[in-house]
Amino acid sequence: MAEPPDTGPGPGRVRPWYLVAFFGSILGMFALFYGGLFALAATGNLPPPAFTNSICVDEKLAFLRREQPEAPSLLVIGSSVAWRHFDGQTVTRRLPGTVPLNGAFCGQTMDQTAFSAAWLLDRFPTARDVLLIVAPQDFDDCSAANGAYFDREDVDDYVFDGASPWPYYTRYFSLESLVRNASGIAAKRSGANQVDPLVFDRYGSGPLDSATGRGAQFYGKVAGLDADCFAALSQLGARLAQEGRHFMVASTPLHPEWKATQDPQGLIQARFNAGIRKALLASGGEYWDSNQALSLDAGLFFDSIHLRWSGVPRYTDALIRALLAGRHRQAVHVQVAPIQAVASPAGRQAVPAKDAGTKR
Repeated sequence: MAEPPDTGPGPGRVRPWYLVAFFGSILGMFALFYGGLFALAATGNLPPPAFTNSICVDEKLAFLRREQPEAPSLLVIGSSVAWRHFDGQTVTRRLPGTVPLNGAFCGQTMDQTAFSAAWLLDRFPTARDVLLIVAPQDFDDCSAANGAYFDREDVDDYVFDGASPWPYYTRYFSLESLVRNASGIAAKRSGANQVDPLVFDRYGSGPLDSATGRGAQFYGKVAGLDADCFAALSQLGARLAQEGRHFMVASTPLHPEWKATQDPQGLIQARFNAGIRKALLASGGEYWDSNQALSLDAGLFFDSIHLRWSGVPRYTDALIRALLAGRHRQAVHVQVAPIQAVASPAGRQAVPAKDAGTKR
């Protein structure tokens, strides 16, 4: 009796060679991809995993992973003006025993700063002084930004828990950003790229020490000041007050030519200052306006809002004097207010010490 002809695999059956080819192709692509990553690492051209797809933020995360800062007592937060404008050596010289950490990330709006600050505050309960350095541009628009702009669990594992970095290159894969960042990361890390260097000092600051610049008008006029940004600041201040941490907000110096052309009547600065003071009112945070307290020559500016490193020690020194004055006011308030409360006549509410006798 003749056998029926072989008509191939029935419905739902897959030839073994197809599965071998399929999985072999996948393994081949992974081998090629990771081979490329290893080659970039060997030549010093491998960017960090793209947790945020912002090279300066991701590089700062890589710095924190590498340095593993321990028990900072002073935490600096903010955007690029905070990252670029804090000289830790000036601080340790003026305040012996202080352990500063610059935890600022570039390009953040205020709501993003509040998010990254919450992450760092959870990790560093030893930071009893928190310093936020801001520019009006940080408050321009918080409604369109994604405040929670990285996955805290992934970043925790990578920065603090020693997780291997390699799986994150596939989880956060973007060919365009990988190629772009790999082509320029070596020059940024070495400082050869003087316009956008990614060089960190021991405190996490990013010195901008360049003979070149981007001009006084690099940042144009501030379009507006978003109420959502001030709300984010208010919420951050409330948390810090609840935890008993001293909080000070400082404005960054603005290029005198930018102020003359983009804010000649000082209206933007006045609204900015008023918005910050209002946001801090409930929590008792301090505000220091460097543009009123400090005069810096135009030659010390890299662009509209960023200083060259040669001007940063002077700014930091003035900043620390303001921080110390704030500490003193807080200490006097804490010590004197209870005494006034005892001395107050029955049925009357005690007046806090720092507000007593204040003329309005």
